[in-house]
Formats: sequence, structure tokens, C-alpha cells
Amino acid sequence: MPIVLPGVIADYFAADETRDAQAFAECFTQDAVVIDERKTYTGRDAIRQWIGNASTQYTYNSEPFAVSEEGGRTIVTSHLSGNFPGSPVDVRYLFTIEGGKIARLEIVP
Repeated sequence: MPIVLPGVIADYFAADETRDAQAFAECFTQDAVVIDERKTYTGRDAIRQWIGNASTQYTYNSEPFAVSEEGGRTIVTSHLSGNFPGSPVDVRYLFTIEGGKIARLEIVP
């Protein structure tokens, strides 16, 4: 049974699936922070560039299979597979939402 992702988090995964960097960036607040692979990206422009680079460098598929709330964050666990080192892997996306947009996202194995 597929899981139901809340609002902007569903938009995030939909944009990621289509590799639409602009739609992806629009899911975030203007000064959002993303932490992925020990690197920090701050602001929509940096986030747009990060996802643009990732989607051209690697082919991947993300399949969310669990969602929970913890400490004011929404945590989505997803099976990530593709042509990147360490594939496949289950990762956790730790979302902080403010005003209907993603203010902070940390992606951890």
C-alpha cells in the first residue's frame, strides 16, 4: 500500500522524480538549508544547483515507504537506487516545514 506524503513533501518527491530543478527549488523557503553527503546548501539557488548536478551526474529512483513525525520534523524513509556509489540504500529525509515550504532538509543513511 503506497504511503501518503503531506503537501510540500509530496511535491518534493514529485519534482525529484521528474528531475525538474525549478519545481524542486520552489518546494523550499528562500533561505532553506539542505544537508546531504556532509555538504550544506543554503538558499533556493544553491538547492536548485545541487539537485541539477545530482540529476545530471546520477540516474536514481527514490521510493518512499515510511513517514513519521518526530521533534517537529517529518521523517520520510525511502529506498534509493541508481548508478551512484553505495546503491541501493535506504535513506531518511528529515524535513522541517515552515509556512507550507521546506525550511530545512537533512538526508541521512
